[in-house]
Amino acid sequence: MRLLFTSLGSFGHTFPLVPLAVAARDAGHDVVFATSEDFLPQLTKAGLETAAAGLAIKDAFGQAFGESGPRRPPGEIPPEVLFPIVGKVFGEVMPKRFVADLLPLFEHVRPDLVVSESANSGGAFAALKAGLPVVAHGFGRVSSDDPMALRIRDAIRAHGAELGVEVGTDLSFGGPFIDICPESVQEPGFVARTRRVPLRPVGWSEPGELPPGVLDRSRPLVYLTLGTAMGHAGVLTAAIAGLSGLDVDVLVATGPSLPDDVLGEVPSNVRIETWVPQAALLPHVDLVVHHGGSGTTLGAFGAALPQLLLPQGADQFSNAEAVLAAGVGDRLLGADVTADAVATKARHLLTDTSVRDAARQLAAEVAAMPSPAEVAAQLPAFV
Repeated sequence: MRLLFTSLGSFGHTFPLVPLAVAARDAGHDVVFATSEDFLPQLTKAGLETAAAGLAIKDAFGQAFGESGPRRPPGEIPPEVLFPIVGKVFGEVMPKRFVADLLPLFEHVRPDLVVSESANSGGAFAALKAGLPVVAHGFGRVSSDDPMALRIRDAIRAHGAELGVEVGTDLSFGGPFIDICPESVQEPGFVARTRRVPLRPVGWSEPGELPPGVLDRSRPLVYLTLGTAMGHAGVLTAAIAGLSGLDVDVLVATGPSLPDDVLGEVPSNVRIETWVPQAALLPHVDLVVHHGGSGTTLGAFGAALPQLLLPQGADQFSNAEAVLAAGVGDRLLGADVTADAVATKARHLLTDTSVRDAARQLAAEVAAMPSPAEVAAQLPAFV
């Protein structure tokens, strides 16, 4: 069977699809993964055949902000300005480009089934216009009441109406929805109304060596990251100040959105890296302090880790609420992110046995979800 996977070009939207694409290839299917050109090298490292399609998220936002004045960090842009821009990017700019690029690609690849990441409505629109069956693939927890998510869904539905395509309540586009979020922390309404195909969230990251000291440490290791898209030097500085005062080692991944030297000198128990192989790192960590991105949140679920979330935007606030409700972590919001508050909450999460027990229970739920190989075996039934 010929399969075409497609996603928006970003770590958080592309990487969640890689394990299933690799499993489908290993099962003997012909697999092509189409996304923006800047992410094709990452997919090549996973051994996948690739094709360029769509517009990189950062470039799409660059275009949209160019029409609306100077670009600023999301937290500094008032909602009445930010929300319409986000809706335009996800509901119009990127879908139009993906449709334009994928339709001729379909003629060349001739896929039997399209697996489209759920935020990449252009992939689903193109498949439906070409008369191809499509399966949506989620990247994390669904949030139906988040104002920004609602604005994006409204924009996608409006674009779908222009194309004569029925979008559906949860961007499932009328077909099954491959869901990598454990049911106990998924939105109950989404679980009740959607034809879910559970898939274990298997982390994937570019292969690489773990930083020195990870495997031979003598005290707890705290992993601190604000992800790949919304780095905030002030938040990281406060978190480092709080964590470094504990009897722990701290590994910080600054990500590509911050300059290498933005944090300056740090205490001796803190190590700064631009990038780490997160999927390989998490099994060796005792606590994750992070932004609440779906990839890190789900990865910590699977590794039975307590979490302290410092959400900055997008779905991160919804993920923080889910972590809090599940009893597997805590959160700090906005001005509450101080060194003292981070130290207090981190100390509690490192020693509270009830949090650790809840994290182990959630990890067991993740382990019981169908593997990528098992879900790959189901794909022919969706044609």
